[in-house]
Amino acid sequence: MNVATLSATSEAVTAEPRTLGDLFRISIERHPRPDRFLRKADGAWRPVSAAEVARQVRACAAGLASLGLGRGDRVAILSYNRLEWAVADYACQLLGIADVPIYSTLPADQCEYILRDSGSKAIFVENAAQADKVRGKVPHLVSFDDAPGAEPWARFLERGAEPPDAAVDPEDIATLIYTSGTTGTPKGVILTHRNLVSNVVSSCSVLRCGEDDVLLSFLPLSHSFERIMDYALFWCGASIAHAEHVDKVVANMTELRPTVMAAVPRFYEKVYAKVRDGVAKKGALARALFEWSRRAGAAEAGFRRRGEPVPLLLRWRMGIARWLVLSKMQAVVGGRMRVFISGGGPLSRDVAEFLYSLGFTICEGYGLTETSPVLTLNPRRAVKLGTVGPAIPGVELKIAPDGEILARGPNIMKGYLNKPEETRAVLGEDGWFATGDIGELDAEGYLKITDRKKDLLKTSGGKYIAPQPIENALKLHASVVNAVVIGDRQKFASALVVPAPGAGRDDVQKAVDAVNSGLAHHEQLKKFELVEQDFTIEGGELTPTMKVRRRVVEKKYQALIESIYATGD
Repeated sequence: MNVATLSATSEAVTAEPRTLGDLFRISIERHPRPDRFLRKADGAWRPVSAAEVARQVRACAAGLASLGLGRGDRVAILSYNRLEWAVADYACQLLGIADVPIYSTLPADQCEYILRDSGSKAIFVENAAQADKVRGKVPHLVSFDDAPGAEPWARFLERGAEPPDAAVDPEDIATLIYTSGTTGTPKGVILTHRNLVSNVVSSCSVLRCGEDDVLLSFLPLSHSFERIMDYALFWCGASIAHAEHVDKVVANMTELRPTVMAAVPRFYEKVYAKVRDGVAKKGALARALFEWSRRAGAAEAGFRRRGEPVPLLLRWRMGIARWLVLSKMQAVVGGRMRVFISGGGPLSRDVAEFLYSLGFTICEGYGLTETSPVLTLNPRRAVKLGTVGPAIPGVELKIAPDGEILARGPNIMKGYLNKPEETRAVLGEDGWFATGDIGELDAEGYLKITDRKKDLLKTSGGKYIAPQPIENALKLHASVVNAVVIGDRQKFASALVVPAPGAGRDDVQKAVDAVNSGLAHHEQLKKFELVEQDFTIEGGELTPTMKVRRRVVEKKYQALIESIYATGD
């Protein structure tokens, strides 16, 4: 099959996309490279050409059409990131089918709820374990790997000849993404082709990536953050590699030497803690050399962020620092990393400054599933640490009288599936979407996030406490793995703390004291209790994107929390 068969006319290559199908066709023509994707097979990373990707997408679309599926239908995808995930997605978009991504970590009952609520008529699954969760729940089951009772992927691609031409409209539903939900039942977010394409184009104008880039994709494609990153880098002509597994990300970075990667703050916090812990175990001379190099790196990073020339003496110091220390740090991620993108939650400024001092560029952004998802992004050459950047082109932001961030633009969702009341609660007739986050805009339009509106704690004395900054500060200490601040309607704030292996109560107390020293009196943690087992997705305390489900934690540890407040002050 010729790549050119993907577009109706040769002029398509100069056009701008209106639908995700357009985005795929145009990008394949503009960037007919031999390594559009990279996949691990037989122990090596192997290229997959634009022509081969185009062939598979059309074959998958033909297979879907052979099942009688077309514009307006829904098809689910239950798998970790891999090439087949992207192929199935793009095939759905060519036909006007709305796909429904499901986190591979979700249990069977939640998968069944999403399939039923979305009205999915078919599902692509990764393997037998995923097939077991959904067998018999939809009419058609296709497995990327062999699974009993499922049609094999290879045979599915041989079902049809050519897919029919579909008149897909920009206002058609492209996907239904179910929010992971820190509280309540997951909601199906309705995103149109216009929503997603506008977000891709605007994000690309800030990211400024291209054919020289390699993206390592490891956050779940079921989450809008990684999905828009993959779309954006595909549109820019980069090469995309899907990590083998979350546990193999570091090894994959060393092998692939990527230039771009997106991650949630927890990833960067773990890198920070690991580096700090490793340095602490070294001798005095090695520790001093590391700190000397890091201070030089921090100074240079400050000049770079301000767009100022680096002084000659500092350039000399940096040459030595790179040779002795910093190049070794950068080699861990392959040595070519140009930019890390951080999203999905607030990134500690301390962590960002530390990683900048090691020579890494981290651009923090902000958005929600309901906003396709990007609202703001720090430009690579004008980063303001402590902020999530200015609004991307086409997006408007304003702050409500109560501090809530409101957003408007072509990327705002159509609504929640089957939930009109919930839609009206967050989306006004004037197009302004209530994010549920508290924040402020500076004079240059850079946004700073304070906390989630629903997460704000109010003590019995009427004082408000934002728990996330306190939790993030605690997690920067080597003795703390995780923490949840509590105290709503109580006399004082306290915390449940997951200690690091080998850390005792005295170690955690030192971390609490250090954090308290920088807090207002009403914010300080008067007490804490240790939780020996870390919060997990499987245990229900974390969402698939590693956000704490506070209500679940509070219910699970109700007795422990009651013991904290049983004796008062």
